[in-house]
Amino acid sequence: MGVVQQLSSRRHLFLGGGSLLAACTISSASAQTKLKPAATSALIVVDVQNCFVPGGSLAVNKGDEIIPLINSIAAKFQNVVMTQDWHTANHISFASQHPGKKPFETIKLPYGNQVLWPDHCVQGTDGAAIHKDIKIPQAQLVIRKGFNPLVDSYSAFIEADGKSRTGLDGYLRGRGIKTVYVVGLATDFCVAWTAMDARKLGLTAFVIEDACRGIDNGGSLAKAWTSMAKAGVKKIQSSDLA
Repeated sequence: MGVVQQLSSRRHLFLGGGSLLAACTISSASAQTKLKPAATSALIVVDVQNCFVPGGSLAVNKGDEIIPLINSIAAKFQNVVMTQDWHTANHISFASQHPGKKPFETIKLPYGNQVLWPDHCVQGTDGAAIHKDIKIPQAQLVIRKGFNPLVDSYSAFIEADGKSRTGLDGYLRGRGIKTVYVVGLATDFCVAWTAMDARKLGLTAFVIEDACRGIDNGGSLAKAWTSMAKAGVKKIQSSDLA
């Protein structure tokens, strides 16, 4: 994986001058490493839906484990947006729509390379529902994506054709949001694309690693972290939040 510089800063203490001074310096440095979400920050909770947790048609390993942590993180934010995959039954990203092809194979489509997926998050089905244990009543917006049957959509901002926008960037800009923190499923696809598109659109972007889980199809997780690092996405842990 590409390593995004962690937000913990280490301070060198000069020896001599008393243990109390050293202890105070360490405490101060530790306090400075904490990030307190501001009114200009938003949490983006990506695709915590039934199809993506164990038992779902496109289950992410241990995807359900992050739900209590996401609920806890969300309580620290004034602004929360959630996303929801919302595919038509005949979506072009489904392997079932391509005779002879199997899930996780890659094909070339007019907008680029496309991983073929098992049918998932079909509009109006239980699999497309946000998991019942997500408890974020203060969420202000749910962005549905992937409803165009001819284009896949990983990012909360821009579909896979690289030009069709969901409208989330305009919403955040109108609300004065400058920074986004991204959590959810899956790290190497919808989370990564969301964070990288946030950077393209001029936002500061953090991915909270322990509040995400990845698919890791053919090394996709390591590739995603490398791409995120190059885009200027910052990797943090939930413990980095105040």
